[in-house]
Amino acid sequence: MNQARLRYTSVAIALHWVIAVLVLGQIFFGWYLGDVPRGSAARGGLVNLHKSIGLTIWLLVWIRLGWRWRHAPPPPAAGLPGWQQTAATFVHWALYACLLLAPLAGYIASNFSKYGVTVYGVLRLPPWGRDDKAMYDLFRGIHGYAAWTLAALATLHIAAAIYHAARRDGVVGRMLPLR
Repeated sequence: MNQARLRYTSVAIALHWVIAVLVLGQIFFGWYLGDVPRGSAARGGLVNLHKSIGLTIWLLVWIRLGWRWRHAPPPPAAGLPGWQQTAATFVHWALYACLLLAPLAGYIASNFSKYGVTVYGVLRLPPWGRDDKAMYDLFRGIHGYAAWTLAALATLHIAAAIYHAARRDGVVGRMLPLR
C-alpha cells in the first residue's frame, strides 16, 4: 500500500493538532475561570476570550469533519485487535460530539444571559434569548458535563497515544506533523 495513504492528510493533521492545543488550553482556562470572582474587573474579558476560543474550536471541528467527509482517513493500522479499533472509533466520534456540544451549549447559555458574546473583543453578538437564569443554568450545566466528558475522553485519547507510541506500532506516526 502507498506509504502516504497510511497517514492522515496534512490538512487533517494540522486541524487535529490546532484543535488539540486549543482544547487542552480551553479545559485549563475553564477551570481557571472558576477561580475568577464573578463581578471582578477581569472576569468579563476572560469569559469572552473563553467563549471566543470555544466558538473557534466549534468552527474548526466543523471544518475538520467536512475535510474528513471529503478525505477518508487511512485504514486502521495493521495488526490492531478488533476491540482497539472499535474503541478508537467510539472515542473519536464521542470526542467529536463533545467538541461540538460543549461550545454550542456554552454559546446557547450565553444567549440566556444579558451579556451575549463578544468575539475576540471585536464582534458583539447580542443575546437572542431572554435573560432567563433557569435556561442559562440548564445550558451551562450541559456545557459543563460536555466539557468534563471531553476532558475524560481527551485523557483516554492521550493515554492511548502514549501506549501506541511506547509499542512503536505505527499508530501515532499517522498523525504526527513531521515524519
